[in-house]
Amino acid sequence: MDQATHSIADVFPHIRIVMGMVVGLGLTRLLSGVARIVQHPRGYALYPVHLAWVGMVFLMLVHFWWWEFGLFHIESWTFGKYLFLIGYSTVLFLMCALLFPDSMLDYKSYEDFFISRRTWFFGLLAATFVLDIVDTLLKGDAHFAHFGHEYLVRTPIFLLLCVGAIFTTNRTFHILFVAVALAYQVSWILRLFDTIA
Repeated sequence: MDQATHSIADVFPHIRIVMGMVVGLGLTRLLSGVARIVQHPRGYALYPVHLAWVGMVFLMLVHFWWWEFGLFHIESWTFGKYLFLIGYSTVLFLMCALLFPDSMLDYKSYEDFFISRRTWFFGLLAATFVLDIVDTLLKGDAHFAHFGHEYLVRTPIFLLLCVGAIFTTNRTFHILFVAVALAYQVSWILRLFDTIA
């Protein structure tokens, strides 16, 4: 079959399936980590900030899968666009892996683990905000404009907060950051992504 004869209806589900596999691996990692905590509650001391980021990344993954339905409007697919989306999904998966390592033997608690891995975690979180800009532009100018000036303010603020989180171990900063991030993400989803257009 000639590549030109492939319709968007054929290409999009194929791409969505591959993205779904990577997102599914991330969700599995988070759910398995939480299940391990429930199964062995005395294994390692819990850290509320770590658990809050687990909730935030879970929400990010579910939201990512929801909003990527907007890719259906893309009329011309290239390998570069496909590779970009797989890369974006991979960054989200890596964040999940950084929240629940294969082994905690080198750490005294989840707080010890999270603080020691914060450079990687917040570096990847910052990358998601940059990747989101590209993703939003892929869906067209009208889609980008839909978010208005809030999007242009929100993104650099979150990037700066990620940089701050990389360089500080201040517990108050980390508590406030995850609390604001969770509250804002819920608001963002309910206001702008509650239905798929």
